Amino acid sequence: MINVPLLATITETPGAPGFENEIRNFIKEQVAPYVDELSIDAMGNLIALKKGKDSSKRTMVAAHLDEIGFIVTGIDDNGFVRFHTLGGFDPKTLTAQRVIVHGKKDLVGVMGSKPIHVMTPEERTKSLKTTDFFIDMGMKKAEVEKYIEIGNPITRQRGLIEMGDCVNAKSLDNRVSVFILLETLKELHNEEVPYDLYGVFTVQEEIGIRGATVAGHHIEPHFSFGLDTTIAFDVPGSSAHEQITKMGEGTAIKIMDGSTVCDTRMVRYMKETATKHKIKWQPEILTAGGTDTAGMQRMAKYGTIAGAVSIPTRHIHQVIEMCHKKDIRLSIDLLKACVSELDSFNWAHL
Repeated sequence: MINVPLLATITETPGAPGFENEIRNFIKEQVAPYVDELSIDAMGNLIALKKGKDSSKRTMVAAHLDEIGFIVTGIDDNGFVRFHTLGGFDPKTLTAQRVIVHGKKDLVGVMGSKPIHVMTPEERTKSLKTTDFFIDMGMKKAEVEKYIEIGNPITRQRGLIEMGDCVNAKSLDNRVSVFILLETLKELHNEEVPYDLYGVFTVQEEIGIRGATVAGHHIEPHFSFGLDTTIAFDVPGSSAHEQITKMGEGTAIKIMDGSTVCDTRMVRYMKETATKHKIKWQPEILTAGGTDTAGMQRMAKYGTIAGAVSIPTRHIHQVIEMCHKKDIRLSIDLLKACVSELDSFNWAHL
């Protein structure tokens, strides 16, 4: 159904916001045989161009390369590494985790905090903050400083596994979308698309949708598709109206999130395209959070007809993110159909 070993490599390759070099280089190598042009802009976005029948219009699809991570802010006298977050973290998810500090060489450390055995009764009732954690490298300060310095990026250590019909890994947000965009460009290699198609693997989304705003401003797409994960809160304790999407029930078509109300024409087009091709889908209304869709919609100089394909995901921003393999495949199918049939829709009607 999907190339799980490739997805595993993509999720496990490091790339904290602003430090996407390694994952960008891997994707560049993978996508090069399937597109007409490749470039990297000054921001660091990887731009893959597949030329269309009509070069007077441009389609942009954005999937961000970066994963939530950390940056080294200090090394104390005992060799413990202090850090700042890059992206949004729920502090409780840091407990008992291994991380990789990317210095002169990659070194594994563990997230440490005050043991419950020596906490006061008051401390036991308080929620942990990210500042309550430190990284234990198992070395003295002098040894740590041989390899690590302030400003080094840190990523989480966790491999991808298959669980039933699902995949479970760190950084499926948003490496599953990187995988989907890569596979879509591969499958379109010998097919025609109506307009020039820019597949953009963006940077620094997790800290402010930064790469997509630059790429959207430069490319000036007439049509744009964000590609990102969304909440599947179909778990015990949730009410139906809170679930956003359900895992295994198909790809999702974004209607809105905290930073975007998608163009009604694009939403209608995506729904009709999914129905035409018998692609199972579900609507997504997410009242908080945002994706690269907002960067393109806001920063394309003359406006863009914007929408998004969203992948239902449980346990987002943890190291146990989970997606259903069927939903991933359906997301490829929907994106492929949507970018291939843009010239068949009446866009003039608002």
